[in-house]
Amino acid sequence: MSSLSYRVCTRCVMDTTDPDIVFDDQGVCNHCHDHLRDIAALVVPGDAGRRKLEGIAETLKRAHHGKPYDCIIGVSGGVDSSYVAWLVRDLGLRPLAVHLDNGWNSVIAVSNIANQIEALDIDLYTHVIDWTEYKDIQRAFLKASLPDVEVPTDHAINSIMFKVAEKFGISTVLRGGNVVTESHHPPRWSQGHMDYGYISDVHRKFGSGKVKTYPHLNFVQFLQLYRGGFVETIDLLNYADYSREKALARIESDLGWRDYGGKHHESIFTRWFQGVYLPRKFDFDKRKMHLSSLISTDQITRDQARAKLQQPTYDEALQDEDCDFVAKKLGFTRAELDAIMAAPPAFFEDFDSWTKRLDGPLFTLAKRAARMVRRTPA
Repeated sequence: MSSLSYRVCTRCVMDTTDPDIVFDDQGVCNHCHDHLRDIAALVVPGDAGRRKLEGIAETLKRAHHGKPYDCIIGVSGGVDSSYVAWLVRDLGLRPLAVHLDNGWNSVIAVSNIANQIEALDIDLYTHVIDWTEYKDIQRAFLKASLPDVEVPTDHAINSIMFKVAEKFGISTVLRGGNVVTESHHPPRWSQGHMDYGYISDVHRKFGSGKVKTYPHLNFVQFLQLYRGGFVETIDLLNYADYSREKALARIESDLGWRDYGGKHHESIFTRWFQGVYLPRKFDFDKRKMHLSSLISTDQITRDQARAKLQQPTYDEALQDEDCDFVAKKLGFTRAELDAIMAAPPAFFEDFDSWTKRLDGPLFTLAKRAARMVRRTPA
């Protein structure tokens, strides 16, 4: 991108590294406008938020009376999921915590999970993914030169939570997603998270083995999710006056939580993906999203965010170590990984996906099948 075409939002730090960004007459980006709209529509602050949380808790307790659990929560050792775990216990709920072990957990993340499970007296369901299959899928996304390399992990995590919910007869998954700290997301930077058709096509073209056990949603489940979900999901933190700093203080004090560095750096692969792969290959720096969220909710100033962006994504010596580690763990030489980093980029629309079929005849038939499945008594 030439310097002549470069532009940055006058309110946040999102810029034209998002190729689809749009600015109004005052130079404010579409992400800021969307964020303000979403906050007004989805966030319930103060006492009203607490009443909302208590109402959700009472509904779940009644719905799951006589069962061992009231809800499903995902745990990763990160800030948001750890605070959700603390919050659901504060509300008197009996959650079943679900964790996907994809082979990339940091030592600190494993310790954080163990500490919170013990401190909160929560049962933990861990799904250990088949590494040979998963490694082949991750290699395929890298060889395909896509920015969506974390999509297979996100898809598997959500799939496992939904499947565990159905297995135990639990109607609701409580998530750590929230409007306050997670916004300003350019679709171009990551797409297709719940679209197994996309994952399958990438693997078919760039993978080498067969996929037999990878957790995924089938097409009918994808359509049910598209129509509103076959398992209810609630982003609990939208009602909790959520502040990252306050959450950190709480989980450090009550759960013995330890910091692992940047946002989502509880995973070694995610640390490398966000801090090395995306910025170097695509010029996508996800810190701009995260910092813009905090600017929009007055948790930091724009100048503070800009100063942070002047710093490396994380320690540069560790970046080089991570490159060697990722290459070795995924079966690449360092030269092969460097070649992937230098290859021309590809994107979601370059591959087949279920999303592309939404308006086709197959989708029409599948919608009817999905409606029939939803009407079939359990």
